[in-house]
Amino acid sequence: MPKPRDDFDDLREFEFREPEAVLERDSLYTVYEIARLLQGVDPGAELDVETEEVLLDWAIPWMLDHSGAFVFAEPDADDEPGYYGLR
Repeated sequence: MPKPRDDFDDLREFEFREPEAVLERDSLYTVYEIARLLQGVDPGAELDVETEEVLLDWAIPWMLDHSGAFVFAEPDADDEPGYYGLR
């Protein structure tokens, strides 16, 4: 349900960071780790499923929007996620 603007004290511009500002050039990350880093959360942090899903909802479109900045490495096994890094 919508809320009045006056209910909020802190309104900020909506902007995404560039991949180079989020990821280290010499590392590859899973989409889960990237999702955490985008929100300033430790990439190894344990999160509940609902929080993880919200973070992924932000990370996946961000990665698609910046797809030209990434390289992809196959996962070690079929049931594991792939790895992404800076091109």
